[in-house]
Amino acid sequence: MQILHEFRYPTRWTTKILMALLALAFFAVLATTAIAGFLVYRIVKPQRTSSEISMASFPGRPEVLQFAVPGDGKREGWFFPGLRGGPTIILCHGYESSRGELLTLESGLQDHQYNVFIFDFAAHGANTGISTLGYREADEVRAAVDLLAARPDLDPTRFGLWGYNLGAYAALREAENDKRVRALVMDSVYDEPKQMVKVGVERNGLGGFPLMVRAAELSFGYLNYDRRDDPPLSRKLITLAGVPTLFIQAMDDPELAETTRQMFLKAPEPREQAIIAHGNFVSLGDEEKRAYENRVVSFFLVRLPAFVKPVR
Repeated sequence: MQILHEFRYPTRWTTKILMALLALAFFAVLATTAIAGFLVYRIVKPQRTSSEISMASFPGRPEVLQFAVPGDGKREGWFFPGLRGGPTIILCHGYESSRGELLTLESGLQDHQYNVFIFDFAAHGANTGISTLGYREADEVRAAVDLLAARPDLDPTRFGLWGYNLGAYAALREAENDKRVRALVMDSVYDEPKQMVKVGVERNGLGGFPLMVRAAELSFGYLNYDRRDDPPLSRKLITLAGVPTLFIQAMDDPELAETTRQMFLKAPEPREQAIIAHGNFVSLGDEEKRAYENRVVSFFLVRLPAFVKPVR
């Protein structure tokens, strides 16, 4: 009782200092939690980029397709036709990007007779909502594959996926559960969405604050509580045995470069690794962009040839 009374009405200087430190720690934790919550809100509600492009005048004869994502509304995508009966490559844009920023990569693939499809994830482009950094985005990729597999002019069993960070996670998650995916290009992929939360906190310049990253990860986990039992992608990588996968490691993004390297080391054969100086395809200069496009197109030409199956 005497101890409780001393804490309630401190008389000793040591007790007063201890109480002051406890109060300071409490307010520090409270402030960290509030800031982390605001950061997570900013992360899951990214600034959207515009995709307002007139398809009527765009080369490549694009077709606007709509598809439904179970439990998450409708999406709109651009389909660029290639070889009839050939494979289709779906391009999955990165965080804070949009389909409109991938049109040059799309053109490079379509020039080699690939059917190509691009769309915007939730909270990107013209779409509202929040980003789950890959959890629900994988469902969007699955819905796009289902849409295209139902078309009579495409091969329903041969799909290729390309993705950058958010898009790479969603594409890989879909590929691990879908045998129709026959080739993958993963640029700056991560194993769990909370790793992208850490990247977001660090890009806001607050990664060095004690417990800030952990508090943000906990806040993100609370928002996605229904996904708490989802395992990291690396636990199911074995399901990709026989699926050619190219891992692109961008050295100017150390955090994602390391997660990509770890994923490459854990992936089954056949696997390939490409190490580049600068990542984020949409921000590359013309020369680097051409080299990047050539690397991606060459991979698909070898691993997912655009040929028509012989009719028997």
